Amino acid sequence: MSQTHHVALVAGATGIVGSELVKTLRQQDWQVIGLTRQPAISTQNIPFIHVDLLDAQHSAQALAPLNQVTHIFYSAWLNAANWREMVEPNVTMLRNLVVNIDKSAPLRSVSLMQGYKVYGAHLGAFKTPARESDPGVAGAEFNAQQLRWLSDFQRGKSWHWHALRPGVVGSAVPGNAMNLALSIALYASLCKAQGLPLRFPGSSHAWQSMVDHTDAGLLAQATLWAANAPGARNQAFNVNNGDLWRWSELWPAIARWFELESAPAVNLSFSQLFQDYRALWQTIAIEHQLIAPDILQLNDGLFADFVFGWDYDMFGDGSKIRRAGFNGYQATDEMFFALFAQLRAARIIP
Repeated sequence: MSQTHHVALVAGATGIVGSELVKTLRQQDWQVIGLTRQPAISTQNIPFIHVDLLDAQHSAQALAPLNQVTHIFYSAWLNAANWREMVEPNVTMLRNLVVNIDKSAPLRSVSLMQGYKVYGAHLGAFKTPARESDPGVAGAEFNAQQLRWLSDFQRGKSWHWHALRPGVVGSAVPGNAMNLALSIALYASLCKAQGLPLRFPGSSHAWQSMVDHTDAGLLAQATLWAANAPGARNQAFNVNNGDLWRWSELWPAIARWFELESAPAVNLSFSQLFQDYRALWQTIAIEHQLIAPDILQLNDGLFADFVFGWDYDMFGDGSKIRRAGFNGYQATDEMFFALFAQLRAARIIP
């Protein structure tokens, strides 16, 4: 059924979450507009509005013409030196967007992308499986503050909000710091070029930890479902693939896909490794005619270091969204294999 009367405004449209959401929305015949803080090169073939959401006056001017928007999808975020300094700018950006669109557009829903930080995952070991009904955590954390503001602002409005909380998101988008699958693929390619086994780059505790993953396509489908489902109104949902793996099971399967032997774990820094082998990657890229001869343009390895530094379980209960009516599922091992194949087909890895 055509849904051209649905006009989506996507903040963070070029990221690993937003880019897949744009693709899914367009497949469903939605009209899509992207927001970007800086001029962006995109192959998504949608109009982009350049706006600094930290600037209230500029936001009001840039967003005023968007009086047909029916749905806001918010997956943008601004990094800072610490968690405390991230709160004010990230709440400000969301507020300047929603307040200005709410003034004149026929808004129906606001989708807020969150994460397990609302459960205290960024602080260390936390209760698992994390559930949406878990009590809040004290301290500075922008995801929780954003939802608190959005929930307060929505009271008395005709539109509704929903919040989505994915695990580690799987995507084939290059150049994004939070693309774990790409970090692993680059590491495996470097190991293969040197005839080395694929060692797990973390501690023995991380080797046994359980981490859930969320395919970007599955997350996009869940987000689109929540935008129109009555059961999703003013609700938060964990969104994961629906299965659980320990790295001790998943890592050998990844090694086999790259036709590598796995070997005992050792603490490695992907960030340091990618810098150390920057020249080697350039040689590999030239030999295999890859699209990017500079490995640091593809990924800096910092997020991978963060993930493999978890020596505790990191997973949530994904049953609430499925009880509410979303039935999507993705096998995590097959997700990784499909992403590696996409990266190879796009000549990002050899």
